[in-house]
Amino acid sequence: MGTYQPKAADIVREWHLIDAKDLVLGQVATHAAHLLRGKHKPMWVPHLDVGDHVVIINADKLDISIRKSEDKNYYFHSGYPGGLKSTTLGEMMEKNPTKVLELAITGMLPHTRLGNAMASKLHIYAGDQHPHQAQQPKPFAIKSNKEKANA
Repeated sequence: MGTYQPKAADIVREWHLIDAKDLVLGQVATHAAHLLRGKHKPMWVPHLDVGDHVVIINADKLDISIRKSEDKNYYFHSGYPGGLKSTTLGEMMEKNPTKVLELAITGMLPHTRLGNAMASKLHIYAGDQHPHQAQQPKPFAIKSNKEKANA
């Protein structure tokens, strides 16, 4: 029996909606990366993009501890000598909360053209409104640590 190889016609892409309100950054990023790669599908293969579209709303309402917002740093380099710039997680959340989630999720995807194709199906919005109602995204529930502790 041969190994199953999905064809382009076999790939069905769904739309998932993740509400990031009061969720931990890492939890949202891992679930989103899992959906983008398509690892939840039985037809998953590592060399093809079989993943789904992911829409994340309320990126500005992530649950980030005060200590992590002060201690975690992001580094950017211009390519010139002395061009290293750094900013903390708290400053990034104030300035551009969607960039924080984007960096966390794309860091979990392959760093190749395949990963770029997967990342193109990621849509992040700071508020609770998004322009993808026509695609009818299915809500993807993630239990927060607070809900797990109360249960």
